[in-house]
Amino acid sequence: MKIAVVTDSTAYLTKEEQEKYNIHVVPIPLTIDGQSYREGVDITNEEFYDKLAHSSTFPSTSQPPVGEMIELYNHLADEGYDAAISIFLTGSISGFVNTVQQLADQMKDKIKIIAFDSHLTVKLMGYLAIEAAKEVAAGKDLDTILANLETFRQTIRSVFVVDDLQNLVRGGRLSNASAFVGSILKIKPLLTMDTPSYSIEAFEKVRSMKRAKLHCEQIFEEKMAKVDYPIHAVVIHANAPEAGKKWMDKLAADHPEVSFELSYFGPVIGTHLGQGALAIGWMRDTDRMPL
Repeated sequence: MKIAVVTDSTAYLTKEEQEKYNIHVVPIPLTIDGQSYREGVDITNEEFYDKLAHSSTFPSTSQPPVGEMIELYNHLADEGYDAAISIFLTGSISGFVNTVQQLADQMKDKIKIIAFDSHLTVKLMGYLAIEAAKEVAAGKDLDTILANLETFRQTIRSVFVVDDLQNLVRGGRLSNASAFVGSILKIKPLLTMDTPSYSIEAFEKVRSMKRAKLHCEQIFEEKMAKVDYPIHAVVIHANAPEAGKKWMDKLAADHPEVSFELSYFGPVIGTHLGQGALAIGWMRDTDRMPL
């Protein structure tokens, strides 16, 4: 069986990773000040955050057109693919994965589409796509790959800190917003998607970004102490590369046994988190200990 791997642009994979692992990336549309863009195609991160800072209206995001998805899957079928593992951002943020699930039934005679809810987004989701692609390349069968993806997904954890909740509240993406709205500006909410519904929830208020990052580090250390496999970690920033790099370097110095990398919140996720957000995510390092 010839298997394709598909994900969306909020995986924030580099061009090199897309090419190396043969991952097909679907751009997510966004609109700001009445102008529509395709993430990763029509607008850079720098351009987006500049527009966000000066926008007169709150940006909006939408699902890729169904027609484009049909075209993609038809193209994959014509290329000889029998199945397409499609790993998309969590259904708690977007209905995209459910749309593709419906499409799978419509196109079942053309190609087998597996709509896999990542329960995640950003580069953490990107690693699900990379893992799927590595297993495809290793010649594993579809059922084994999907079972391993489920196992791998359970090792992925994250904690976020944002400067304020304005964008999350305005965009309706914070499930427990009422408990945190009205906080003074000095409060830095800690967020997670490690919830039963995989939705974004604020779980603690911390005074100052310095204290918020320290608490993130403590959570990271506590979680790491409970696993029996090597860890790969990702520090993620929203248009704050210097702050992200500085934090990553500190974490790497504190934890030389962990491999670290720096990634970013692109336009679609940055719309909801706002400029200056930081996060740390981690997962099983399958390069050092395969599933």
